[in-house]
Amino acid sequence: MIVRALRRMPALASFTALAACSMAPDYRPPATPDAAAAFKEADGWAQATPLDDVPRGAWWKGFGDPLLDDIEARGDAASPTVAAAVARYDQAVAIAQRAGAERLPVVSASGQAARQRLSRGRPLAGGNGGTFNDMILGGSLDWEIDLWGRLRDAARAGRAEAQASSADLASARLSLHATIADTYFRLRGLDAQAALLRQTSEAYARAADLTNTRHEGGIASGLDTSRAQAQLSDARSQLSTIALDRAVAEHQLAVLVGEAPSAFAVPPSTPRIDPLPIPAGTPAQLLQRRPDIAAAERRVAAANARIGVARAAWFPSLTLGLSGGYEAAGGNILSASNSFWALGPLSAVAIIFDGGRRKADVRRARAEFDEASADYRQTVLASFREVEDNIAAARHLAAAEREQADAASAAGRTRELALTRYHDGASDFLEVVVAQTAALDAERLTLILRTRRLQANVALVRALGGGFGPAGGAPD
Repeated sequence: MIVRALRRMPALASFTALAACSMAPDYRPPATPDAAAAFKEADGWAQATPLDDVPRGAWWKGFGDPLLDDIEARGDAASPTVAAAVARYDQAVAIAQRAGAERLPVVSASGQAARQRLSRGRPLAGGNGGTFNDMILGGSLDWEIDLWGRLRDAARAGRAEAQASSADLASARLSLHATIADTYFRLRGLDAQAALLRQTSEAYARAADLTNTRHEGGIASGLDTSRAQAQLSDARSQLSTIALDRAVAEHQLAVLVGEAPSAFAVPPSTPRIDPLPIPAGTPAQLLQRRPDIAAAERRVAAANARIGVARAAWFPSLTLGLSGGYEAAGGNILSASNSFWALGPLSAVAIIFDGGRRKADVRRARAEFDEASADYRQTVLASFREVEDNIAAARHLAAAEREQADAASAAGRTRELALTRYHDGASDFLEVVVAQTAALDAERLTLILRTRRLQANVALVRALGGGFGPAGGAPD
């Protein structure tokens, strides 16, 4: 019956054609600060060619550490943070689908059966009464004709929010993988420091035994033995502190991969891990690459569409109703003679006075657009800063590590000379203590700088938005 009624309504096509306008302003992404041709801190920084066989999504595989690869995979599969981001994305998609469905008519079906007895004494009955059945099978259609684009702009805003949520999910995954890598390298750096302290403690123990022997022979003083024992105890104390820091890092990794710390363990190891060769590309390419920038831009687009929703409220809303079906007291209810239909009502509602509500809604929508635009520009500026910071960190930490390695070698030679002089009786043990302490500090600082280089490398990957493009090229 509804279909038959629609065939009698050729004007419906005209309404559909009219429902193509939009009250939203023409959308243009907000202007961003002029992007330089290259990052300032990249000047003079020799970039190596990136690894061709590293998948773009799994950039951490370039470090060549199978255990890190395994932890990253476990985090991607079980991280509560990523699970929450996925749920938020699903919500945004559902909201967008709901907004899109508002543009379509609502069709419903109904059925009703009743048996009634009419009173003979009712008004205008003429003394007639009786009992009868009333059976109805029917349906209805209600459709808001979107003449001013309100529903279309709402659907457009919903799609933009879903796209922003998708970019948020990509940001959550990138942040998770970067945090796992950063924590893993901190843990491995602590392993390296612990190994150094164990070796140093063994050397200090031998030196303490030597001073005790010399003291028993009347060659060394009690002051030398006290200094040797104090140095040994201090090294062992530092080793306990390193063990605490390592336990905390291991617990953090467990939480990142969605496991209880009591059931998670990373065996101690000191693998040689080198920073990834990273092409920084250009600031303009960064705008197309970072998911947080994409999310901010999509939220600007959504805010722009909501201006159209607010402005459309100034115009009348037009709703079409349609119903039809079959009604009979008995027999074949689906026969043509028992059919009925009704076209309408075609209703229009226009608000005459609302105390300034619609005006306030439009102002609010424009303010939300301005806020989203400012957030977008801030996100872009922050991304430029993060890349510049981490390019500078990569360059300066590499130079610092080279210089510190030379310092550690020199301190090691000084330590050996001091021990030789002490064996020969040319100096007291204080000279040995000073030389050994300086060598340990220099070697530990070298390991710390190596860890900081790896962490800065990971931070640069995050700042650039993830994996890399073809060999020799910029991130794509």
